[in-house]
Amino acid sequence: MSVVNSIIFWALLIFIWGVRRCFIQMRSKKVFLIEFACSKPPISQMCTKIMTAERVKILGNYSEEMMDYMKMTMDKVGLGDTTYLPEALHKDPPNRCMDLARKESEFVMFGSLDNLFEKTKVVEPKDIGILIVNCSVFHPVPSLSSMIVNRYKLNHNILSYNLTGMGCTAGLLAIRLANQLLQVHENTCALILSTENTTDCIYVGNDESKFISNCTFRVGGAAILLSNRPSDKEFSKYEILRDVHTHGASLDRSYKSIFLEEDEQGLIGVSITKDLLVAGTNAIETNLTLLGPLILPLSEKYIFLKKSYKTISRGWKCKKIRTKI
Repeated sequence: MSVVNSIIFWALLIFIWGVRRCFIQMRSKKVFLIEFACSKPPISQMCTKIMTAERVKILGNYSEEMMDYMKMTMDKVGLGDTTYLPEALHKDPPNRCMDLARKESEFVMFGSLDNLFEKTKVVEPKDIGILIVNCSVFHPVPSLSSMIVNRYKLNHNILSYNLTGMGCTAGLLAIRLANQLLQVHENTCALILSTENTTDCIYVGNDESKFISNCTFRVGGAAILLSNRPSDKEFSKYEILRDVHTHGASLDRSYKSIFLEEDEQGLIGVSITKDLLVAGTNAIETNLTLLGPLILPLSEKYIFLKKSYKTISRGWKCKKIRTKI
């Protein structure tokens, strides 16, 4: 009888979940990805791996072991000979001042947005109601989002957000934030700009964990345009159906896997530890667990519940046996 009750319970649970999902989908607004674009630096800023190592070496008093480590890392991460360094690192000597760091961000952001608006004929800057910019390390005053508002003369009532310190996942976080805001604000568009600043994040010390950013960061950025306007559906490339997010900062290993700090010589850099792989793996597993019930067909859910029921039943039997003993 207990087996029958369990089957009825799970069937009712699935039915209630299905009704709830249908109700939520009826209430939620459809969000469309209309267009995206990237910036293209000038050919004069292109660098081979050898040229990159030479330009970076001028910045600090690096040991030969550290330079060998840089060349090895660039080969492993798959960077080719057509990546770009900012204008600040092409000067002789390199000049990492605030003005050139700001200039790098402006070039990337404005270049991406100019390309986006050129490709998008149905949306103009005045149609943007939400602006989200993410850049982990570089956070000038005025903010990067304010630079965009000023350049394109966006509306005074625009919802503007400037995300910093959130690492490589900030782009996905920005899309999730935009999706949630578009569920509340009707008939509007959201603009997302994701970038990083190479001029500002270069590390000039000899701490291996902080030197990784020198090997991987290059000039680049991307702009994404989302909309919840029904009229934009026919012009869109994709529709945002599901998004899940896991915050692992409550775990010390995840929290300290990427850390901005000073080294023994007082030089500031971003430490990237081996715990990053563990944190990333845990986040992917958790996200897939959350995403699975949302996208898997009913047949797969039934198989999963059936296996889960057997596992739980075995656990209860073992517990009863131990209790009797």
